[in-house]
Amino acid sequence: MGKFKIAVLPGDGIGPEITEQALKVLKAVGSKFGHEFKFTEGLVGGAAYDAAGHPLPRETLDLCHQSDAILLGAVGGPKWDDLPVHLRPEAGALLPLRKALGLYANLRPARVFPALVNASTLKPEVVSGLDVLVVRELTGGLYFGQKRREPLPEGGIKVIDTLEYTTPEIERIVRLAFQMARKRRGKLTSVDKANVLESSRHWREVVSGLAAEYPDVELDHMYVDNCAMQLVKNPRQFDVIVTENMFGDILSDQASMLSGSLGMLASASIGGKIGLYEPSHGSAPKYAGLKRANPIATVLSGAMLLKFSLSLDRESEAVEQAVTRVLDLGYRTADLMEEGMKLVNTDEMGDLIAQEVGNG
Repeated sequence: MGKFKIAVLPGDGIGPEITEQALKVLKAVGSKFGHEFKFTEGLVGGAAYDAAGHPLPRETLDLCHQSDAILLGAVGGPKWDDLPVHLRPEAGALLPLRKALGLYANLRPARVFPALVNASTLKPEVVSGLDVLVVRELTGGLYFGQKRREPLPEGGIKVIDTLEYTTPEIERIVRLAFQMARKRRGKLTSVDKANVLESSRHWREVVSGLAAEYPDVELDHMYVDNCAMQLVKNPRQFDVIVTENMFGDILSDQASMLSGSLGMLASASIGGKIGLYEPSHGSAPKYAGLKRANPIATVLSGAMLLKFSLSLDRESEAVEQAVTRVLDLGYRTADLMEEGMKLVNTDEMGDLIAQEVGNG
């Protein structure tokens, strides 16, 4: 039996209702396997700005540091788009939280559940059996580089975004990706733009230099534009993809759609002592309170929390199997609905998965 402290940050839009379903499932895991989870809520995002004047209050950051793992719903929405950049939910909460916790690696799996093979926009024969993991560097590159504007003498401005990476920053994310590939099917694809960018040339040098330490992992290199094409043409060729921050942001969103719905895509941000787990989709404010949102991405993020932060592999697998069984039984939220299936709302999907965890 384990005792664990989980910080719960519901956030904005559909965040609170999807987070509620993940907590149902984690509580079912605790009951079945004899673990005690202490869930403590904190404010984040637009909700935090409205209540405390900042999207990441000090109290929330302290709560995160005092926890074993963090479950996040979603942040942002049009209501806060006109705020200064540092106070907008995404830039003012997520980026500082990742930096404060040392979360340098984002893991985003794109998996096609057998029951959803027809839900993808690609042909079933292209995506059937798909299981790809995108490993994205999370605290370097353009998003964290120096940004400035300079006036031009003739009018207008010159804008500058700096893309910086150091050898140690590249090494740590690439080592993690090699280790992930070693535990999966033994293939790693490193994605860069080494034909144009100096940062990518060094990225490729570092990756190639580390390859000798992982002789059991097959390594190949791919330009980012070709990778984007190959993800649509032949996605099953990939096992683990590792890349820098901006490329990873774009490619992981593209890979997410192979599974049929953003509502199926979990993610983990790890690297420090405390991991952050959240669905890959946004806050979808127009659906807030309607109980139409698909909570499975958040539930599967909870499964990743069990595996990567709490080392509860058996329990994590139990959650994934419960999701599989519910989908096999034909239950669908609106985003996945097709003829002959059983439409359920957000709460009902959470109840069904929690029940299957208990029955499994």
